[in-house]
Order: sequence, then C-alpha cells, then structure tokens
Amino acid sequence: MTIAFRPVAPRIDAALIHAWVTEPRARFWGMLDRDLDEVRDIYTWIVEQPHLTASIASVDDVPVALLQTYDPFVDEIGDFYDRRPGDLGLHLFLADEPARAGHTTTVVTTAVRSLLARPGVERIVLEPDAANERSIALLIRLGAALGPVVELPGKTAQFVFLDEANLVSP
Repeated sequence: MTIAFRPVAPRIDAALIHAWVTEPRARFWGMLDRDLDEVRDIYTWIVEQPHLTASIASVDDVPVALLQTYDPFVDEIGDFYDRRPGDLGLHLFLADEPARAGHTTTVVTTAVRSLLARPGVERIVLEPDAANERSIALLIRLGAALGPVVELPGKTAQFVFLDEANLVSP
C-alpha cells in the first residue's frame, strides 16, 4: 500500500472535493449547500494564502482524504485556545472511499507524521465539531490529548492535540 499527498489543484479537484463535502455525512465540514463553483472558488482562495495549505491524500493512487492546514498565529481559530510556537492547525476530511477501508489509522498517522516533519512543527491542532464523536474517538485512539471545548463561529469545537511523542503507530 502506498500513501501519497499532493497539493489541491482547484480547477482539477473541485468536482472531487465538492462530491465529498456535500455528502450528508460531511455536515461537520460546513459546505453541504455549496455548489461546484463555490467549492472551486474556496479552494482557489485557500491555495493562494501563505498561511494555508490544502492537500489530497491517496491510497494506491485513489483519493481518500482532504487535508487543510493553517497557521494558528494567523488564523482566527488560534484565538480560541492556548496556542504555542510550533503549532500547526489541521482540518481533516476522510472520504467514504473503499480504498480507505482498513487503512484509516495508517492514512491519518502518516498525514500527521508528515506534518510533524515540517521544520518548526511540534504539535498538530485539530478542532472537530464536538458532536463528531467518530472523529474525536479516532484521534484519541491515535494518542491525541483533548483540549477545551469552545464555541467557534458556526460550530462547537473540541480541540485535540497530537505530537510525535504521543502519536500511536499504526
């Protein structure tokens, strides 16, 4: 099995991302009502920002996840928790894709390890919707520490923190 990451190309990937983020199970992503053009525009904006990245994760060349990173010292989310130097924020969407079946832990830990390998990154910060029990349970199984529950614009979030020392190997 090969896990690979590549930057989102909005013109090419908009249809794929739109299909993922408008599924009913993607309600936590907050884009259920967005049309294809809006999704393309959103990701065009994201890839143009110096403090944001968007990537597609693939298993054996089949796209299985969307990762977005942010600098919590620039992004407003950083105002809602006790941020530290070395923090990198992560939004993670796992697609309902057969190629991911049985590989979720490996995909997520590989993604987190690749982000922790970036110079200066010491901790990955995630803030799933507090009602997203499956996501939070997965992150806890991977060694995450729970942070505060806070009211963000548009959702109640459960902050979760992952670092190299506590990340469980798949």
